[in-house]
Amino acid sequence: MRILLAEDDARIAGKVSTVLERAGYAVDATSDGEDAWFRGDVEDYDLVVLDLGLPKMDGLAVLKKWRAAGRALPVLILTARGAWAERVEGIDAGADDYLCKPFAMEELLARVRALLRRAAGRSSSVMTAGPVTLDSRQMRVWVKDEPVDLSPLEYRCLSYLMHHAGRVVSSGELMEHLYAHDHDREPNAVEVLMGRLRRKLGVELIETRRGFGYSVPEQTAP
Repeated sequence: MRILLAEDDARIAGKVSTVLERAGYAVDATSDGEDAWFRGDVEDYDLVVLDLGLPKMDGLAVLKKWRAAGRALPVLILTARGAWAERVEGIDAGADDYLCKPFAMEELLARVRALLRRAAGRSSSVMTAGPVTLDSRQMRVWVKDEPVDLSPLEYRCLSYLMHHAGRVVSSGELMEHLYAHDHDREPNAVEVLMGRLRRKLGVELIETRRGFGYSVPEQTAP
C-alpha cells in the first residue's frame, strides 16, 4: 500500500513517515500543498494523510480540487485540536476521516487501517484467501496456521493482492503501489518479488495471468 503524507511540520512528518513505513506502507512525503495536489492528481495512492495548514495551497483547497476532479482516494485530514470548524469543513469537502493534533501514532495507524479496509469493502483487519491468513493490525501472515516470515516488501505485495482479491493486478499497478516515488525500480522487480513471495508461502495462492498480471482468489471468512 502506498500513502501520500502532506505535512509541513518536519518533526511530525518524520515521525509519521517512520511509523507508517514500519507498519508496512510505502510513503511519499511532501511539505507544500501545490506539490501534494499535483502528486495526488497524477499518482494512484491508496490513501492520503493531509494536513490542512500547508503552505502554497492549504489542505482544504487541495482536497476540494481532488474531489472536483473526481479523485476518490481516501483522505485522512490532520487538524489542530479544537478547530472544530476546520474539521466540519474538511468532512464536507470530502475527507473520509480526521485526526486532531497532537495524536497518538497508534490511533493514526488504526485510522489508516480502517480507511483502507473501508476502501476495499471489508470490515475486519484479518484477511483470508485459501490457506493464507493476513492480519494487517499485527502485520503477520500465516499459512495453514503456521507463521510465515516475510520481508516488508513481500508483506506489502501480499497485502495489496489480498486487499484486491478476485481481480487481476498488473505489474505496473504493483510497482506504483509497492514502491515510494524516489525508489529505484528495476524492470523485473515485481517478477523477482513474486518468486520470493511464492517460495515463502509454499502454497498455490497467487495466479499469474500471462500478459495481464497476478491475482489471488476471493477471500473467505476468517
